[in-house]
Amino acid sequence: MTTIVAVSGSRRADSTTKAALRVALAGAADAGATVELIDLGAVDLPLYHPDEDEQGDSERLKRQVRRADGVVAGTPVYRGSYSSTFKNFHDFCGSDEYQHTAVGLLATAGGGSYGGTLEHLRSTFRNVHAWVVPHEVGIRGAASKLDADGGFRDDDLEERTERLGRVVAEHAERVNG
Repeated sequence: MTTIVAVSGSRRADSTTKAALRVALAGAADAGATVELIDLGAVDLPLYHPDEDEQGDSERLKRQVRRADGVVAGTPVYRGSYSSTFKNFHDFCGSDEYQHTAVGLLATAGGGSYGGTLEHLRSTFRNVHAWVVPHEVGIRGAASKLDADGGFRDDDLEERTERLGRVVAEHAERVNG
């Protein structure tokens, strides 16, 4: 069975990134995948230090990503790029974790710009030999697009986000099949 892991680079309790990733995971589950969420705000992951092998939950998280057939990477947009929380996690994972892995990208912006964030994610995932799927989701004004229960107010945006999960699951199956 195909396993899809979503990674939330937000530390907020009521994160729009986590809410959107749950919708993407529902799409992956509808496509027949087993799904998991890594909430980086709820793990012990100290700042990456290249001279230390195991730090906090790093080995467990790396194993979780390595076992996954696909990953949906989600981050809030901070200063035109991805969050430092996501960057720190990303520093722990390399080509051993992402080789033969389909990766979908999702960025939630408080304002209107998310293009640079998606581009930064795309280039860094390609650098570790991930197969980045062509479908990606950027959400402008994310706080206004989701209701208090984490559901989308916009049906088209919800469908695009669910589709991201389905596309990652389908490509993961092809890459690993």
